[in-house]
Amino acid sequence: MLRSQRLAVVLTLEERKEKEALEQMGKAREVVEQHSEQVEKLNRYQQEYRDQIRNNAHGVVQVNRLQAWQAFIAQLDQVILQQQKQLAQAEAMFEARRREWQQAWERRRGMEKYIETCRQQESRAQDAQEQKNADEAAGRAFARRRQ
Repeated sequence: MLRSQRLAVVLTLEERKEKEALEQMGKAREVVEQHSEQVEKLNRYQQEYRDQIRNNAHGVVQVNRLQAWQAFIAQLDQVILQQQKQLAQAEAMFEARRREWQQAWERRRGMEKYIETCRQQESRAQDAQEQKNADEAAGRAFARRRQ
C-alpha cells in the first residue's frame, strides 16, 4: 500500500478532529450570544426602570420609595456586572475554542499538503520505474536484434 493511501486514515482522523473543534467553537459562540443578549436585556430593563422613575418622580416622592428604587437599581447593577463577567468568560472560552479549531484546521491542511507531496513523489517514482522498464525492454529488444 502506498504511503499516501496509508496517510488517508490519518487525514480522516484530522478531519474528524477539525469538525469536532468547529462544533465546539459554534457552541461557545452560542453561549457568548446568549450572555450578550442577557446583558443587553438587563441594560434595557435598567434604563426603562430609570426612565420610569424619572417620569413618576415629578413632585414629592417618599423617602422610603426613593430608597427602594435606589436599592433595586443597585441590585440591577450587581446583576449586570455578574452577567458581564459571565460574558467575558464565555468570550474567553470562545476564543480558546477558536484557537483549537484553527490548530485543527492547520493540522488537517498540513496533512493534505503532505499527502499531496507523497502522491507527487509516488507518481515520479512510478514514472521513473516505467521509464526504467521501458529502457530495459528497449535494451533487450536491441540486444536480440543484434544477435
